[in-house]
Amino acid sequence: MDETPERLTAKPSWLITQLAVHARRLVFDGFAAAGARGYHYRVLAALHEFGPASQAEIGRRCRIDRSDVVAAVNELVEQGFADRTPDPDHGRRNRVTLTGDGLRQLRRMDGVLDQVQDDLLKSLSAEERQTLTRLLGRVLAQHEPE
Repeated sequence: MDETPERLTAKPSWLITQLAVHARRLVFDGFAAAGARGYHYRVLAALHEFGPASQAEIGRRCRIDRSDVVAAVNELVEQGFADRTPDPDHGRRNRVTLTGDGLRQLRRMDGVLDQVQDDLLKSLSAEERQTLTRLLGRVLAQHEPE
């Protein structure tokens, strides 16, 4: 293995970036094997947790660009994982709803992500994983827009 300069390995930003690249690859490969994409998981998770929503609401909650939300919702509707119907309260807006098949797909994807977490963090104990998650959440929260 090539040696990495200590100036890099001593910087949390460098370590986080390297780990993010690895995590992204694991998630992409796992979801691809399940016939899904990361945006699908975000949308399905938001629909499950918050209920039916407009595409704009989904985009804000999931931090997905508007055009990417449209593409993801189109794919989910085509696969029968979501329904899109006109919003009775707003003529130009659609409401997106999770279907039973969508809930089953979300659960499959949860399993994929659970396996990714295990692969990614196998060198950490359960307590260390909780601590890492808490610390990363705290650091991320300080950079969130208010």
